Amino acid sequence: MYESMLNLVRHVSLRQLQVFEAIARLGSFTKAADELYLTQPTVSTQIKRLTEVIGLPLFEQIGRRVYLTDAGRELETMVKEIFDVLDRFEMKVSDLKGLKRGYLKLCVITTAKYFAPEVLGRFCQQHVGVDVALKVTNRDSVLERLAANKDDLYILGQVPDRDFELTAHAFAPNPLYVFSHRDHPLTKERNIPVSRLAEEYFIMREPGSGIRDWVLKVFEDGNAKPRVRMELGSNEAIKHAISGQLGVSVLSLHTLAQEAQQTPLRIIDVQGFPIEREWYVAHAKGKELSVVARAFMTFLDQEGNNLRKQLDKTYARLTRDWESKGKNTPIGAAS
Repeated sequence: MYESMLNLVRHVSLRQLQVFEAIARLGSFTKAADELYLTQPTVSTQIKRLTEVIGLPLFEQIGRRVYLTDAGRELETMVKEIFDVLDRFEMKVSDLKGLKRGYLKLCVITTAKYFAPEVLGRFCQQHVGVDVALKVTNRDSVLERLAANKDDLYILGQVPDRDFELTAHAFAPNPLYVFSHRDHPLTKERNIPVSRLAEEYFIMREPGSGIRDWVLKVFEDGNAKPRVRMELGSNEAIKHAISGQLGVSVLSLHTLAQEAQQTPLRIIDVQGFPIEREWYVAHAKGKELSVVARAFMTFLDQEGNNLRKQLDKTYARLTRDWESKGKNTPIGAAS
């Protein structure tokens, strides 16, 4: 038993265990390689060496899916325990160092990339000894990482309806508006019914998108169905499609905050919009947060006011031609 343990300590690296854990969780060598920023041959080599030390196969492949063997399931349990211990140790060390030193792992949904890097930058300017890691990915991947407790904190556009063990705190508004090209006829109308919007070509987010779910609900409540021309998987692609006058779409106002003054996109006044949502910072329920993570959550509350002001300016810029067209005072920006 003692000799067997020494053999594992001598010949198994934490990197091999990290690769193993990612494959076990994702069920794919390719997905594990992408998440860990490794090549697939490197991942395969690490698992081959680990398998040789264990002396039993850890995975079996059926079709395109990878499954754990009995030995693999036993190792998965042990690896989770090892990583939990290391995470707790890292957190204790960070607490002992205070905010002079520390590390923050933040994972955010794609739309949050329009403000998260700047917020992180301002946080690091105040706490120069803190190192940060930012992961930007789609909502489903964020929720997978949250369920596996891979990061310290997560930024979400909505709290999931699924049975997730998490704690979430709202810190800033995240309103959704309908956008069109500035030359679109609907920019000249006000209080547009959803049924009228349904007559236009609509650019929809991909299945699994939180914005898509909200949009479909608004159409359903208005007894209408969107005339979907295309489905796109990114905000940037949708903005380019609107600029090309391929249709209208719904976007978070944050996605337009950094657009140039001459952007051709405009907000159109549709009943049921804006959809008032909020940004949430979340973490696994019961997770013991480090002093750095707690400080960043407090910092996000302070940054919420800055984000509100930024949204007000963006809203005013994207509705500036309403008054010139003889329309009434624009609807208020998100507050």
